[in-house]
Order: sequence, then structure tokens, then C-alpha cells
Amino acid sequence: MNLVQGGSAQSLGDLKYQSGFGNEFATEALPGALPAGRNSPQHCPYGLYAELLSGTSFTAPRHANRRTWLYRIRPSAAQGPMRRIGNGMLASRFDADAPPERLRWDPMPLPAAPTDFVAGLITMGGNGSPDAQSGCGIHVYAANRSMTERFFCNADGELLLVPQLGRLGLLTEMGRLEVMPLEIAVVPRGVRFRVELPDGPSRGYACENFGSPLKLPDLGPIGSNGLANPRDFETPVAWYEDRSGEFELVTKFQGQLWSAPIDRSPLDVVAWHGNHAPYKYDLRRFNVIGSTSFDHPDPSIYVVLHSPNYAPGVSDIDFVVFAPRWLVSENTFRPPWFHRNIASEFMGLIHGLYDAKAEGFVPGGASLHNCMTPHGPDAATFEKAIQADTTQPQRIADTMAFMFETRLVIRPTRQALEAPQLQKDYADCWKGLKPRFDPQRP
Repeated sequence: MNLVQGGSAQSLGDLKYQSGFGNEFATEALPGALPAGRNSPQHCPYGLYAELLSGTSFTAPRHANRRTWLYRIRPSAAQGPMRRIGNGMLASRFDADAPPERLRWDPMPLPAAPTDFVAGLITMGGNGSPDAQSGCGIHVYAANRSMTERFFCNADGELLLVPQLGRLGLLTEMGRLEVMPLEIAVVPRGVRFRVELPDGPSRGYACENFGSPLKLPDLGPIGSNGLANPRDFETPVAWYEDRSGEFELVTKFQGQLWSAPIDRSPLDVVAWHGNHAPYKYDLRRFNVIGSTSFDHPDPSIYVVLHSPNYAPGVSDIDFVVFAPRWLVSENTFRPPWFHRNIASEFMGLIHGLYDAKAEGFVPGGASLHNCMTPHGPDAATFEKAIQADTTQPQRIADTMAFMFETRLVIRPTRQALEAPQLQKDYADCWKGLKPRFDPQRP
């Protein structure tokens, strides 16, 4: 366990990170700020307060246990009373009827009025609930203003962020991350943070995981290497703000937003150690596994992170990425096949084109195919694929798509179903699929 030193408040440039997924990290912004040999001494160095942040049950198995000890200027209990505020377009109750229809949306427009990250969250759908600690909320965000005097804490679940337009500066209790399109970030449950927008207007996707923390999938027969490599995940080093003022802490709890006044920045952690911490990952480093003979495997080989369910081999959520790759399988229909799944799929496009949809699915857009809803390549993609020369390799280069896949039905929100961005003619992309059956042609 190496000790990594960070720094105090400064610009987002020149950031440092610690490498590895789920490691037991130890980092301090001032030398000697971490107590030696114990977690909660009678007197902490520099007059700091010791505080434990637990992300799992105390008795969770060691390999699954998540917790971090924070050494901060003032404990997080020093905040004013909470009051309910409006949720805007954020939701965590998914009790509306879910149509068995294929749904696709154009990108949400960037806001005209000043809108920060929290105000810019729009819930598209979800399942389960925060109180049951199971399921997910699926959101998009569109924002044009940095959070400076406002901070956010999600007590309902961890937040997986997928930028599509513009970088996000995530200033958290454990340090700072800068996340650009083609990268992702995860902010664990209960961590306080604010979001800066270095490039101005920004847009992207967010998956709120109510269940067990996201982890790397087991590789099984793949072996010890492949998919997302643990060393490519980056966690920030200790950094702190020693800043007084009139601030607001917004907390999401049981699906509702609550506001509390605070007179000092909550990002005042001078040192910390543990494994319950934010991290980022560059999707371009995903090591794609695929067939080198015929057919192609299930999309489970594209899983970056997942939240495991109690049933063996079953996930509450899979985060799947369709990255640039070579297709070399011979005498094979190379695009994704026509299918009906027990799992439900919410897809987004970060960059370029998606190889199963030639038209209509654009960066910033989204689609939803629920349990047993038939879908697959559109007519133009199908015709091109059956005429392709499969003796030659094909490079899928200009793309980065992803999928939030869940074992439960994703119930779209009323605002998603009534949004003007919902494509009324989405089903038309399959109209060109004509009968090709000829009993005289074996």
C-alpha cells in the first residue's frame, strides 16, 4: 500500500491518479496526515477529524467490503437542517406502465437557462427502488453551468457517468477527476462532490445503481487477461478545499432531493485510506474479445462493469461497451443478430455510428428495448451484411456505443414517453425487411 500525496485547492489541470480497481488506497495531501497504525486515534494529525464512510455492511466478506477512513477539517455532521426541495426531472419511483414497444430518442437539447449538473438530470426510466437497495435509475444530463457553491450527495446509490459532449470536472471528498467523452467515472454511494464544466455546455448519460457496488466481471474461460484491465482504472489522490462561505448540500435520499445549508466546503478531506472511492476509466482501453472462426459470442463478452445479484451468474446491471474492433468471422452475419432477450437494454451512443443501425441512432441519443421486445439490425444494415465479403476482415472503427442492461424491466418515465425527442417512426427502420423465403432454393 503506497502513500500518495496530493494537494490543496487549485485548478483542475495537472491531476494525479492512483492505479487499480478496488485497491486499498492510502493518500494524503499533507505529509503525515494519515494516522500510523490505527484508524481513529485520540488526536489526529493536524487537528483533523476521523470519519468512516461505509459503502457495504460491516460484515460483508472481505473481498466485497467497501469502506474508507477520511481525515477531514470538519466532520460531515456539521451541516444545517435538511428541507425537501423540488426534484426537477429526476425520479426514483418506477411504477408507470411499461409499454412493450421499441423506443428511441434523439439527443436531449442543451439548456438555454443556467443549469448545473444536478438540475440537468432527466430520468428516462429504471426499476427496483432505493429503499430495496436493488435496481437502477437511468438518466441523461444536459448542463451549462458549473457547480461552485453547491454540492451533491447520493445516498440512494452509486453513480456511473458517461459523458457524450464536454468534459466533467468531478471534485469529490477523495480528490479530483477529469472525465472526457470516451471515458467513464463512478462516484460511490454517499460521496459528496460537485461538477465543473471545463468546456461549457455538456451532455451525457448516468446510471444510478441502487444495488451492490459495481465490480469487474469474472473472466472464467477467458482466462486471467482481457476485457477491462484493473490497472487501467484511476482513483484520485487526496486533495482538499479549506473554504468558508454560504454553500448548499443537496442530498438524494429515498428518491427525493433534500437541501441543507453548510458554511464550509465539504471537500475538506486532507487524507484518506480505503477502497470506497471514485474512479475513472478510458473506454478506449477495453480489450475486446471476439470470435476468430464463425458466429459471434453473446454481448456478455463486452461487459466493463456489473452489479452482481444474489443468484449466481446474474447481474442487476451490466455496463456493456461496443468499442472499435475487428470482425473476422467467416460465413457469418457479422452485425448483432435479431433477438428477444429476457434482459432489458437501454443503449446510448457516445461517438460515431452503431453497426446495427445505419440511420436514426446518433451520438447523444438513446434507445430502449425491454424484456422480450424484438429488435436487431435495421433493413439497410441487414442488406449490406448479407452481401458482404466475409473472407475479408472488417474494421469497426468510428464508434463507441454502450448499453445499460438489467435483469428487470426498465419502466420509462412519463416525461421520457412524452418527450418531443421520442422518435414516433422508430419501428419504420424494420419495414424494409421483406420475406426472403424460397422453397425452391435450398
